[in-house]
Amino acid sequence: MSTKAFTPWILGLTGGIGSGKSAAAERFVELGVHLVDADQAARWVVEPGRPALASIVERFGPGVLLDDGQLDRAALRQLIFADPAQRKWLEQLLHPLIGQEIFSYLAKAESPYAVYVSPLLIESGQYQKVKRVLVIDVPQELQVARTLARDKTNAEQVQAILKAQLARDERLGHADDVVVNDGDLAALHEQIDRLHHFYLTLRGGQP
Repeated sequence: MSTKAFTPWILGLTGGIGSGKSAAAERFVELGVHLVDADQAARWVVEPGRPALASIVERFGPGVLLDDGQLDRAALRQLIFADPAQRKWLEQLLHPLIGQEIFSYLAKAESPYAVYVSPLLIESGQYQKVKRVLVIDVPQELQVARTLARDKTNAEQVQAILKAQLARDERLGHADDVVVNDGDLAALHEQIDRLHHFYLTLRGGQP
């Protein structure tokens, strides 16, 4: 038995690029829920001095570093999206390390449940470590429009990212809960608030 009065269960939060995962995650934090983002953990494991960064430089060369020794994420992204084999190598290096960081952090949660946010929750297999999966869903045209507006990128790169991510119907097939984020921020908050109240009634993620 845990020394804590409860063991928080873990909610996996995912969605494709431009779906509004970050806005949904922020709302959970505002509601007092302990949350960790895979992108944050991905930054922790490649900080200067960590073994993962040394492995990446050894494979791709010093061109993936910024002048201050930090990882140049944009340069690395271009290399791996151009070559699926390189992307696979990078995922195999980073996913186990990121998983260790994430789950040790989530275990310290003080809220009744904790949220793990990951764009690759399904693809990485980490959905198996969570009790429920919440998918933030959005029509593809809206995904593309939002991503173009936010990232100042081009349509070609957005399409490449969409192709690299899981197909929408496959992602939805893993969902226990779905939020359709095709409205404004208030509409998204309303859906998250409703789910939050439901989640507080659950034990171990189950009704």
